[in-house]
Amino acid sequence: QVQLVESGGGLAQAGGSLRLSCAASGHTFSNSVRGWFRQAPGKEREFVAAIRWSGGRTWYADSVKGRFTIVRDTGKNTMYLQMNSLEPEDTAVYYCAVKAVYYSGYDLSRGPYEYWGQGTHVSVSS
Repeated sequence: QVQLVESGGGLAQAGGSLRLSCAASGHTFSNSVRGWFRQAPGKEREFVAAIRWSGGRTWYADSVKGRFTIVRDTGKNTMYLQMNSLEPEDTAVYYCAVKAVYYSGYDLSRGPYEYWGQGTHVSVSS
């Protein structure tokens, strides 16, 4: 019911910035949570950030807090990940995901999330 398309990935220098977009089509779940995850070669997928669609509360992994900002545009049904002060360790494939109905006790960092995008590559060079 929800399709997600990521964009905005690419190459950046250490200390630079990128903004990732995740455009959603289909039903807009008012109580949903949308998140960003990333996976580097040879590593497990890890949580990056999440945002409640209603209200806009945010959560961040410690590794990106203070550098990355997750925002949403409800009118465009799109969320963004503004990545500043990029580091080579940020190199990964970034995925966006949607949990349709958020509830108390839900683990945002592990999910499960029902809908996933195809991923967008981010490469940061030193």
